[in-house]
Amino acid sequence: MNKKNPRIAVIGLKGLPPYGGAAAVGENIIEQLKDKYDFTVYSVSSHTDLKTGEYNGYKQIVFKKIPFKRFNTLYYYILSALHAVFLSKYDLVHLHHRDAAFIILILKLRYRVIITTHGTFSITPKWGKYSKYFSINEKYFVKYANIITCVSKNEQRLYIENINIKPIYIPNGINGNLKITQRNELRKDNYIFFGAGRIIKSKGCEIMLKAFNILNYKGKILIAGELEQTLDYKNELLNLSRDLNVKFLGLIKDKNELLNLLHNAKLFIFPSSLEAMSMMLLEAASVKTPIICSDIIENKDIFTDNEVLFFKTNDEKDLVDKIQWALENYDEMLLKSKRAYIKLKENYTWEKIAQEYSTVYNLLLSI
Repeated sequence: MNKKNPRIAVIGLKGLPPYGGAAAVGENIIEQLKDKYDFTVYSVSSHTDLKTGEYNGYKQIVFKKIPFKRFNTLYYYILSALHAVFLSKYDLVHLHHRDAAFIILILKLRYRVIITTHGTFSITPKWGKYSKYFSINEKYFVKYANIITCVSKNEQRLYIENINIKPIYIPNGINGNLKITQRNELRKDNYIFFGAGRIIKSKGCEIMLKAFNILNYKGKILIAGELEQTLDYKNELLNLSRDLNVKFLGLIKDKNELLNLLHNAKLFIFPSSLEAMSMMLLEAASVKTPIICSDIIENKDIFTDNEVLFFKTNDEKDLVDKIQWALENYDEMLLKSKRAYIKLKENYTWEKIAQEYSTVYNLLLSI
């Protein structure tokens, strides 16, 4: 690391290399800007196999996880804040996730803080009983950051409407130098792909499987993602897949492997009912795979009907109609995928987006 570069602590990614959306965002920001700033990433062993040390141009401090899964993240946030304030020296802190906002009061004992929120105002069923905790962070602590950024336009709108705060909108992006297996675009492999970091109810996998059951679909379906988050939901998906040709791949941490699976898929189906700005959706578009996705506002803020095929959120019967149309009009789906790719290349590359974060960093550093 260059001692002359500004030093930035990054809290909230939990661990690199990433296997979740926010961590992927953080990794790409660091990759693009590591020659201008010295980054230290605070992590926990539940989310990375690496040890404390320097990796690929940044430092990672890894705390040992605790056995209480639901409190592991809370412990990680508090320990990271205390370490940054009392045992380290930085020029500013970049905090990710609104559920970490309560530590801003600790961090501001010494530092200026930028917080990036990755989805707000909606609680998944898994975390329902902790909704008051999320609400308090959102309403009372986020505002204490020096600068707030968000990754979706709808998130920005909700902050303005609900809390009278206007964050800076900085979208997620794609890597302009993807390493994927090349093949003829007209010869997609004969499988349909669904992918998520964590397969939870809000990702809508059961909607997709219900649609395929209605279709009596006999083709190959690949599902990637961690299935162990909720036992009841896992069993529901396994039951829905009994009469289908489904292969559950588990969590895929290797980015190139994931991109190749996306790249070679005939269709990517994205039935999520709750997102901020999905990295998986962007990655599917970045490899020119035709997309069928839910019509939530966050997806429609990125793409139009010219670029993807929308279906009514949580409506498996409408998804049936859209799958049939896509398979019968595959040439048009390929045209949509090319238009989506062009939009990403023009507006959503990490090279451009990282410079927006750099502008924010420099603003705080100049105060």
